[in-house]
Amino acid sequence: MRTGIPVNARFFLFLTRTLALLMLLLGSSLALSAQEPVKSPNDSNQYRFIELDNGLRAILVSDKGADKAAASMNVAVGSGDDPEDREGLAHFLEHMLFLGTEKYPRPGEYQQFIKSHGGSHNAFTAFQNTNYFFDIQAPFLEAALDRFAQQFAAPLFTPELVDRERHAVHSEFSASRKEDSRRFYSVKKAASNPDHAFSRFAVGNLTTLENTEDRPLRPDLIQFWRNHYSANLMTLAVYGPQSLDQLETMVRDRFQAIANRQLEPRQHSEPLYAPDSLPSRVTAQAIKDVRKLVLSFPIPSQEASYRTKPANYIANLLGHEGPGSLLDILKRAGLVENLSAGIGMDTGENATLELSMSLTPEGLKQQDRILALVFDDIDMIRNQGISKQRFEEMQKLARIDFRFREKGEPLHEVMALSSQLQHYPAKDILSAPWLMEDYAPEQYQAILDRLTPENLMVFVLDPAPELDDPHQTQWYDTPWSREALDPEKLRATQAGSLAAQLQLPGPNPFIPENLEMISGPNMDTPVLLGSPSGLDVWYGRDTRFGTPKANIFINLRTPAASASARNNVLTRLLVDAINTNLNPWGYSAQLAGLDYSVYPHLRGITIRVGGYSDKLHTLLNRILTQIANPVLTRQRFDIARQNLLDTLNNQTRTPPVQQTSGFVQSALIQGAWSTEEKLEAARNVTLEDLRSFARTLLTRVKPVMLAHGNLSQASALNTAQQINALVLANSTLANVPRSHMRQLPAGETLAALDVDHPDTGYTLYMQGADSSFAERARYRLLAQIISSPFYEDIRTTRQLGYIVYAMPFEILEAPALGFVVQSPGSGWKDVDLAVREFTTGFASRLENLDSGDLEREKQAVISKLLQQDRQLGDVSDRLWREIDRDATGFDSRQRLAEAIRQVSKAELLQTFRKSVLDRERALLVVTGADKHNADEIRAQMKARPPVPER
Repeated sequence: MRTGIPVNARFFLFLTRTLALLMLLLGSSLALSAQEPVKSPNDSNQYRFIELDNGLRAILVSDKGADKAAASMNVAVGSGDDPEDREGLAHFLEHMLFLGTEKYPRPGEYQQFIKSHGGSHNAFTAFQNTNYFFDIQAPFLEAALDRFAQQFAAPLFTPELVDRERHAVHSEFSASRKEDSRRFYSVKKAASNPDHAFSRFAVGNLTTLENTEDRPLRPDLIQFWRNHYSANLMTLAVYGPQSLDQLETMVRDRFQAIANRQLEPRQHSEPLYAPDSLPSRVTAQAIKDVRKLVLSFPIPSQEASYRTKPANYIANLLGHEGPGSLLDILKRAGLVENLSAGIGMDTGENATLELSMSLTPEGLKQQDRILALVFDDIDMIRNQGISKQRFEEMQKLARIDFRFREKGEPLHEVMALSSQLQHYPAKDILSAPWLMEDYAPEQYQAILDRLTPENLMVFVLDPAPELDDPHQTQWYDTPWSREALDPEKLRATQAGSLAAQLQLPGPNPFIPENLEMISGPNMDTPVLLGSPSGLDVWYGRDTRFGTPKANIFINLRTPAASASARNNVLTRLLVDAINTNLNPWGYSAQLAGLDYSVYPHLRGITIRVGGYSDKLHTLLNRILTQIANPVLTRQRFDIARQNLLDTLNNQTRTPPVQQTSGFVQSALIQGAWSTEEKLEAARNVTLEDLRSFARTLLTRVKPVMLAHGNLSQASALNTAQQINALVLANSTLANVPRSHMRQLPAGETLAALDVDHPDTGYTLYMQGADSSFAERARYRLLAQIISSPFYEDIRTTRQLGYIVYAMPFEILEAPALGFVVQSPGSGWKDVDLAVREFTTGFASRLENLDSGDLEREKQAVISKLLQQDRQLGDVSDRLWREIDRDATGFDSRQRLAEAIRQVSKAELLQTFRKSVLDRERALLVVTGADKHNADEIRAQMKARPPVPER
């Protein structure tokens, strides 16, 4: 026996150490449990927060029934970190991380792996964050994570790819130079504080990303990565059906390799607007016929106040749309079309609260009157709007929504979680958007104290501004000017009788009271309860998602809706009037968890209501009353007609690929009308035309209804009675067949559009022989196999443009394959030559496809097709689509999936040769040609028969 510590002393020491270890383990367990997210009672997922030794924080989500897995990495680095002499470098780095790592050096390997296993991927660079994300078939999550983690641990930054990818970034920049949203954003940057990083160019182009012998880009790129990317600035979210332990092992084994450089995120303490620039108005020139007014008030950061949300409380009142609200009064005065309020930007140091309005032409003339009314509204809120009762209503609605929160798509879930983990403690990341814990009148008042005429920046987007000696934004060539505003003048301006109409919102009558589930088994498919007075009533009880919600669809099919371009226009104007009349009280329903839409389509008008079933029928009754007797006024007609004219005119100014792809649809869909035909009709219709049309639209109709969710059969039949009584009393039944795609003639047809844009638009639409499940399956599978190589060749290798994709171009069940390219530097013939070279080379690749790869690609398509329903709306929408196409066996997905399983390699090759190589039935739509023949081609297509059904 060794001498030393006595036995009883050894035991005491052992006991002490054991207790200490137990206390340490207990403390660790309590610390971890304190960080486990608080989840909705309706959430069956399991969550775990972990922090790796390198400082990376991660939230793991185990959803045992998930068929898709997903991951998102959020890095607290963005365009605000760009060096002053390398604008766009953070965005460029985002591009480069996808192009090869030490373990997976081949560019495009990651993208191909994701695509071939039924997934998708992307990334975006914001001011303070860059977010990378993907989803994939669940069994392949671990392999995808292995590739994903390597992008942050060991990127290659391959020299030859650096110069190539800067051209891709330039193409992305070039593609957006004529987009008003980008141009307006560039003006906001130019007018901001030049000492604030927000003022800089964020996208990057060939100039800012110069790559010469004197100034090589790659060293700057690597230095930026080393100086800014660090594990302790990264937050990861991983979602899959695997257990939490399995997910944790996957993450720890792979993401621990990311270096922790002990970096701190950049703080942006400078004010967003230079103090001597307030108050002022900045006016920018728009390309399209759009008119916008934005009021931006600098306020302190609201990140620390997420539990009380004082800015949300104030924005809720400013942005309310009920009777007597700011929007309601301005809209009835014919000055404003829509209005929203909320946080515009929050850097963690400073923020802005913004009111954004879409103006009418008259509203553009009366900006000062609008500004005066805004401050009248703010004064009313300041004096009367701070109310505990109002807070408790907002709190109650937030708690109900969190209580019955439904699962989202895994990809959307991880993107939100990885971002929120940057800002909230782990325990709050699920509940933070819904938290309103305490009534905080002093915090509300502090926000209101900042909403003054002295603390205001006004931004105006105007298609025809009068600008004296305007500035020009550096990269987007947008004319703009700034003028100082006089706060006293803003106060003195009288809003007149409008101010007297302002009122605060009253108690919300749509707050659900009965949140119980109806009894009875769930129905996998709806049943036809009958056709009272010709109304087909489909009904399906469904409470599988644990929410007391339901959806009701009503399709009022009428041959009048698309009988002519004039009728198409009148239908849209009628629906606009209906929605305008519904909005003041419908907004309260939306706040209370109900939603609705009334929209026109080729076969008529559809009404959709959804949300908590308790007050659903109250909402629907009001909508049906308005459908039956719409209020049509001269003022609203004039505004709506002008809006429609603006919208149609603006379609000719959209990016080239939007116009080339849009031409395919307008030329080939039966019942579709060209922009020019609708413009002509819109110019000539009158209010009396609309009133006459409203009286006769539903005289001949085929009504169809679906009630699905937390509703009883008796309730569905009662709704049918309402529809018949309120809307269909004077209607007769009509047969309204579904539209089809027109069949292309043999060979290739070229349509050249006249588009005012420096980029070239190219859409190659290759149509199948018929709409059978077998033919649709072949085209779906071919698109799956060819899409990633097409992108890799045309976009990455040849650098023909930023917008490049191949896709299944199936419309109205007519199968097709589409190749789409927008090129800033090549003409359509060069693009077409590159496409032909690619497809010729791809033939051998397809011939060498082995059976294992073919089965993998089939499963990728099938997994997307049969993707599980995660919310009630997913099921409702799918069932409604089946009813619309008269596929009342409700098994179209299964039949198409089975057809995909049966596709042979020989059939796939034959389809590829006929459709892609030979262009047996193809429509090539381009811009930038010497001669334009769009009208001639459209006229030819109208005489074509529909694609055969088999």
